[in-house]
Amino acid sequence: MSQQGYAIELYFDPALENQVLKAWNVLARRQISTQLIEIESRPHITLYSNPYIDPTKLESVIRSFAARQEPLPMSLSTIGTLPSDNNVLFLAPTPSLSLLQFHSQLCDAMRKEGIEIGEEYRPDAWVPYCAVAQDVPKARMADAFCVLRDLKLPVNGYAMDIGVVEFTPVRELSSFVLGNSVE
Repeated sequence: MSQQGYAIELYFDPALENQVLKAWNVLARRQISTQLIEIESRPHITLYSNPYIDPTKLESVIRSFAARQEPLPMSLSTIGTLPSDNNVLFLAPTPSLSLLQFHSQLCDAMRKEGIEIGEEYRPDAWVPYCAVAQDVPKARMADAFCVLRDLKLPVNGYAMDIGVVEFTPVRELSSFVLGNSVE
């Protein structure tokens, strides 16, 4: 899977990020999935992604948007999988009103700058999730679910910053702390 593009990602506080990394590492040790570690991703929820966008335009929108936001309480409470060929397993946040409004306001800010929102990232269709494994062999899906069930969900924390990344490979272009108007 070597698609190219740019994404806006929502990052967690260190404690919550470490809980997700723990899941990545257990899945890697059990030889179920190492993809997210190999591509040097960072635990996150993707807010927007597009292969054909000027990243400087995204950065400009994100910089001013992040300054007007506060850290978001986050509770990763559900284990799930996507109906796709690359067998993604994820932890999903409880869909709080604050998270849904945050995403909707981001989409509004991007639309005002002429950035088109693709179907899967529109507020009425977006499914927030934090990937913990990609390309899981079908025969290992049950093992992977068992590993994730041992996490003692929910894991709670905060979304603290928002970044623009280039992929693949993953490379963070910029990151902005929520509620911090000073760079």
